[in-house]
Amino acid sequence: MDLAAFRALEPLCWRAPSAHNTQPWRLDHRGGEVRVGWDPAYALPASDPSGRDLRLSLGAFVETCLIVAADAGLRIRFVADHRVDDRRVGWLRPGPHRYDTPFDAAQVLTRRTHRGRFSAGPDAAVVAAVDAVARASGGAVRVVPDADLLGRLLRVADRWTYADPSVVRELRSWLRLTPAHPAYHADGLTDRCLGLSGREAAALRGALAAYPVLRRLGLPRLLAAASGSPLALGGAVLVLVGPPGTDDAGQVEFGRVLTRTWLTLHAAGLAAHPLSQLVDALATRDALGTLLGVAPQRLLHVARVGRPVGPAPPSARRVGGVGQGVR
Repeated sequence: MDLAAFRALEPLCWRAPSAHNTQPWRLDHRGGEVRVGWDPAYALPASDPSGRDLRLSLGAFVETCLIVAADAGLRIRFVADHRVDDRRVGWLRPGPHRYDTPFDAAQVLTRRTHRGRFSAGPDAAVVAAVDAVARASGGAVRVVPDADLLGRLLRVADRWTYADPSVVRELRSWLRLTPAHPAYHADGLTDRCLGLSGREAAALRGALAAYPVLRRLGLPRLLAAASGSPLALGGAVLVLVGPPGTDDAGQVEFGRVLTRTWLTLHAAGLAAHPLSQLVDALATRDALGTLLGVAPQRLLHVARVGRPVGPAPPSARRVGGVGQGVR
């Protein structure tokens, strides 16, 4: 395994998606292989207590590494070895051939999370394509059919998010609502990526700063209402469903599946806006499972999907993008 060549590609591998853009993955080069692990300081214990989003993010990173390496002609394979006590999910090792993938490094670089307006949702052919990607690994992709119920569930999930002080503290620690923030170009959720105007970002900063005092006066409900409904911005909501009995290692594997579905959408000119709160809040996860006729614990990821009206800004990374400096 050409570790020097792979090291040169690592900045592009960091374009993998992660919850709150925490970038929790860590690579440890050991001899002729690379250990893939995570740093618990970049996990989300309050909003992701089960670790589902952490494991999906790590799987997404693994898949991104394999795609980027294959595009560069490197023969690398992933050997799953999920060990919580060692904080690792597996190893990148020399392989007999390049990873077989229809995607390339350019798609990894240009894929964006898009929280803005969509002109249209995915057509039946695209939904069938991403469903086929999930079914190849024993899962499925489902379209949420009831927009009215979904809107009500989103309001409940948003209120749950803002009602828990530990979740709000965690969210606040990863928000970058002004370019003056010292980590604005490194990680987290920036005002640009959230689609906030300067006035909206300042208002949110002020509301969150006052949260400890105003929480009991109804601030969580006001924050949830002020965030508006992303459903009004168009698109359709897709749910990634895992196989029955998906364990922690299986969730890492479905992080890889999630990357393949997102890149399939990207290749069709579409983008995704995660709505993880719907499966983070147990009440709305259960209701969504009932609506879809699926065991709630199989619901792994929810996103609004559609054709973006305009370009989305790149999210920040602690490791600079290839040819772009630190973004």
